[in-house]
Amino acid sequence: MRFCLLGLFFLLLVLQVVGFGGGVGEVPGEILSFFSAAGEFVGDFGGYRSPLRFRDGTVVRTAGDWEKRREEIIATWRGMIGDWPALIERPKVEYLEEKKRDGFVQHRVSVEIAPDGQSVGGYLLVPEGEGPFAAVLVVYYDAETGAGLGKELRDFGYQLARRGIAALSIGTPEFCSLKAPYRPLCEHVEGRVRLQPLSALAYVAANCYNAMANLPKVDAGRIGIVGHSYGGKWAMFASCLDERFACAVWSDPGIVFDEKRANINYWEPWYLGYEANQQRGRGIPSDSNPRTGAYKKLVEKGHDLHELHALMAPRPFLVSGGAEDPPKRWKALNHTVAVNKVLGCTNRVAMTNRQGHTPTQESNNRIYAFFEHFLKSKE
Repeated sequence: MRFCLLGLFFLLLVLQVVGFGGGVGEVPGEILSFFSAAGEFVGDFGGYRSPLRFRDGTVVRTAGDWEKRREEIIATWRGMIGDWPALIERPKVEYLEEKKRDGFVQHRVSVEIAPDGQSVGGYLLVPEGEGPFAAVLVVYYDAETGAGLGKELRDFGYQLARRGIAALSIGTPEFCSLKAPYRPLCEHVEGRVRLQPLSALAYVAANCYNAMANLPKVDAGRIGIVGHSYGGKWAMFASCLDERFACAVWSDPGIVFDEKRANINYWEPWYLGYEANQQRGRGIPSDSNPRTGAYKKLVEKGHDLHELHALMAPRPFLVSGGAEDPPKRWKALNHTVAVNKVLGCTNRVAMTNRQGHTPTQESNNRIYAFFEHFLKSKE
């Protein structure tokens, strides 16, 4: 039933986007060039399997075909990384403290995010004014950083709130701890695939979406998500697996599997390598420290993260690339460009690039311009 409802939601989304001239205005010049692959990567699809082919080899040719193929991809991935518990329709939001800051009100909150009343602490930043406002969920190790109370250049929520976009900044909840044994804190149903930590994090984000969508000052149709590094992985899985997020920014998470890069560590048990009866050591997979969990199965079956990217179509996303996501990642992104072409959409996939992993003021300004265009400009 849940897949049927999601399929209907997706069909309505496509009809809205295609039926209204693409659903977005002209991309502003300051970021327009980032929606095109660097010259040498134009039309280069690398060695990735096309998401526009069904498992039986049939080619996707229409939006209707893609709806079916999309459900096939979702079912495949959920069968590997675990399906979620039922979403919480109206998560409890407890307001703990209020403070006025630079043109917005900061609320320290506790948000219900998982079964049995499990919650996560966070900061809700609401611009001054009547609203309803566009909003962005900011995910990272801790809630303070995204709210501008921690490390600089990762203060996405604070900067967006100053620009008139509401933000909810959260950190990692106990529900999907980064500490051993990495098992999400929900009852495992015998006969079902165990929930991988990254899937659990995406589930947390989905419930945070519900919490934000229920706020009177937030426009439920204009909620995005952003994260850097670990948070970028979290934001990518959340936005790809929940089409209610209107758009997304993933800052240098490593958008494909790459066992030559130690920081693109999806193999670790706190991401996709969780296995109930086996605990691998940290580090790049090797003969003495092999792959485990869902990651092992995904790699062995030839799957890669570009399949998840494709689930974003026709919703826009930006890869804020650094050391882990250089221009060659267009080989993977071109597959989602191709999906959007089938749907009649352009300028939905973008990537900026910087030298290092750490965000820069320039790369962040492009993130804010992206959200202002795809969320705020629809007011």
